Amino acid sequence: MRSVTEQGALDEFLATAELAGTDFTAEKMNNIKIIHTDQKNPYLLSGAEERGVIAKQKAHKGRLTVPRRPKWDASTTPEELDRAERDSFLNWRRGLAELQENNDLLMTPFERNLEVWRQLWRVIERSDLVVQIVDARNPLMFRSEDLEQYVKEIDTKKENLLLINKADMLTLTQRKTWAKYLKENGIAYRFFSAFLAKELQESMESDEEEEEDEPEAGSSSQAKPAATKAEADEEESESDDGEEGGAETSAEAGAETTQEQVELEDEDTRILTVEELEDIFLSHAPENADPGHKMQIGLVGYPNVGKSSTINALIGAKKVSVSSTPGKTKHFQTIHLSDNVVLCDCPGLVFPNFASTKADLVCNGVLPIDQLREFTGPAGLVTRRIPKPFLEAVYGITIKTRAIEEGGTGIPTAQELLASYAKARGFQTSGLGQPDESRASRYILKDYVNGKLLYCEPPPNTVDGPEFNNELYDAAHLPEKRRAALAASLDTMSLVGDDISIAPSDLAVLPAGPKSKQIDKGFFGAGGSGAGHLKMPFSHKYTEQGQKHLSGRKARAMIALENGVDPKDVRLSSGKKHFKGGAKSRKGKKKADEDDD
Repeated sequence: MRSVTEQGALDEFLATAELAGTDFTAEKMNNIKIIHTDQKNPYLLSGAEERGVIAKQKAHKGRLTVPRRPKWDASTTPEELDRAERDSFLNWRRGLAELQENNDLLMTPFERNLEVWRQLWRVIERSDLVVQIVDARNPLMFRSEDLEQYVKEIDTKKENLLLINKADMLTLTQRKTWAKYLKENGIAYRFFSAFLAKELQESMESDEEEEEDEPEAGSSSQAKPAATKAEADEEESESDDGEEGGAETSAEAGAETTQEQVELEDEDTRILTVEELEDIFLSHAPENADPGHKMQIGLVGYPNVGKSSTINALIGAKKVSVSSTPGKTKHFQTIHLSDNVVLCDCPGLVFPNFASTKADLVCNGVLPIDQLREFTGPAGLVTRRIPKPFLEAVYGITIKTRAIEEGGTGIPTAQELLASYAKARGFQTSGLGQPDESRASRYILKDYVNGKLLYCEPPPNTVDGPEFNNELYDAAHLPEKRRAALAASLDTMSLVGDDISIAPSDLAVLPAGPKSKQIDKGFFGAGGSGAGHLKMPFSHKYTEQGQKHLSGRKARAMIALENGVDPKDVRLSSGKKHFKGGAKSRKGKKKADEDDD
């Protein structure tokens, strides 16, 4: 089974025809009509146009539904059920197509494979509690409101829960803002971090291995050192416990104050541990009168939001395949968490949603980056969201931007960021030797998706993005290597300023006469016959259109045409200057004199 989120016009037409069970016969026709569709860049929309698009999306938000499974009973044959499911799925796709075309709305790519939706239907039907796992950086983007309604349509006793994974990427202030919004809208939620849970489990396993490797005390002479070591280990474990608690409470912003650690104990903003998560599932699940009934917990969500990682954290071992490529899980799986709880892992589903471009889906980790063809849109989103000084500090580069007087905005463009990164890393295109922006975009976008370049969406109608993420762009959020490099450079600068006095050089400057200056100018001058510069292979000069600059006779001919001179005259007067000074004629004259003698 393969997940299908995008189809070309022909593939989509053939898939629709197959679902409808329609046959076609070929006819030769000569009335060919070419239709041109103008594609607008959403980043060029004005503020008024953007507000109009958002208002239109809100007005039609209720039509973003998930496909329903047709009703069936014991008398329904497999063929009848298959036909009914295909018809229902086809009508659902037609409705979304009409919504997009009639209202001039742009929709994100969504799951078009019926088999993947069948896996979702089975998970919902057998689950007592359906948990939607979303990414903390943009929870509403990954939440499907209609899915929660569909769960209640199947059985009113079923419950929904929104599990906000990767909560360690949010600061305490950001979690408070999201908690207030979710509570006001009556959404059951909990914060969780599979990454922190995995780190905690690995540290506990390493501690257990170290304890097993420790040799037991064999004599009374070693009893005192062993006791001393045990006391030291006990003190060290106490300090480690404090550090682990601090890591959980301040993993996203470094060391926090004591007051903030106390506030983290609030249930609304606290990041749950693995043990607490299982208790939360049981408390939110509906009660069942059957004492032998095992609670079924369905885990649903977009690809790459961490469903499999959450399951692995719950069971304490790697039972589910995990990959950075979206869509790793292909079929729903049942895993017995305990004697009372069974987990149902559903394949990752891309639900229909409104968006400006596919760049949002790429930056949110929904679409695979390695299969990306158009990279300027996602890279442009990164430059808009991450401040330029932070980008330069993370990668150790200098981004050259166009000045405001020349039409710049102060924000780097996608090409400016990618070209600077590619030059710093030595990425060049084959043949031309130009900066490989495509390769650079894959590295930067993967850093963005993995959280190295962090940006979190604020709740609607609360604060704007720059203010909401202001705490994320300080030195504490830089990678460890970059922090060490910056600290070393600052130390060097302080040493230079304090201890080292930069005095004028004592070396004598040799005087240069006009003849020496003229020779240097002719040798080092650009374009001179003996220009003193290195010329690497394929290092040609290019115009703004990407074409090579003309050189030699062609360049002289073009200059002549621009100045109104006949190119033939230029060609005749531009012969080779070999400075032989009539050597051939002198040689012939000398030979004639020898013959006369």
